[in-house]
Amino acid sequence: MALKIKKILISQPAPNTEKSPYYDIAEKYNLKMDFRPFIRVEGLDAKEFRQQRINIQDYTAVVFTAKTAIDHFFALCEEFRITMPETMKYFCISEAVALYLQKYIVYRKRKIFFSATGKMDGLATPLTKHNKEKFLVPVSDVHSEDLTAVLDAKKVDYTKAIMYRTVSNEFTEEEILSYDMLVFFSPSGIVSLFKNAPNFVQGDKSIGCFGASTAKAVRDAGLRLDCEAPLPGMPSMTAALEAYIKENHKSK
Repeated sequence: MALKIKKILISQPAPNTEKSPYYDIAEKYNLKMDFRPFIRVEGLDAKEFRQQRINIQDYTAVVFTAKTAIDHFFALCEEFRITMPETMKYFCISEAVALYLQKYIVYRKRKIFFSATGKMDGLATPLTKHNKEKFLVPVSDVHSEDLTAVLDAKKVDYTKAIMYRTVSNEFTEEEILSYDMLVFFSPSGIVSLFKNAPNFVQGDKSIGCFGASTAKAVRDAGLRLDCEAPLPGMPSMTAALEAYIKENHKSK
């Protein structure tokens, strides 16, 4: 049986606002809740990037799958003192990612395309129309191949460029074991858990997670998943967490 939960590690940055449901839950059930990501993303510097022998200026179009990719792409451009030509075409996985480009370029004067579905397949039509371009795809060191399946299908000329990577944050084994419950938001978080605590045994500690790929990573690691979102009626991590803690405190 799980311990009565008094101390929880939420493995993502603390909410930006005091009005977060996480704080309401902590107060209502008298919990100590810490916000510390197991992982962080860091960009490659110019020296590391050069080892891939990619010249950003050789490309006429760029595909962005995340805001993080945009930040690291323009950080490298700045380091190399490259200014994007007005003719550059931008293909984005969603409207939100496309609008984020405004941080770096004059949006209304540029050739920007985005997927209405939030998935790569939504870019199929513009990719077909502009299939003579030379595409650069900024990615993380760990990325899924779904990303390039559409590019392969459309037979476009593209190059994947690793511009950032996921790094484990340092935790001591004692710190991790001091929590009654750990909540994860990505498969990389599970990798980082075992990197920091190679002998981790779950025992009566509770584990929660958000997202199907994270849930799979929890189970694949041989851990017991006690609290999962999204599920029917539990759209958010906070909804699932509150329901689980309510039950946990009731039975103690």
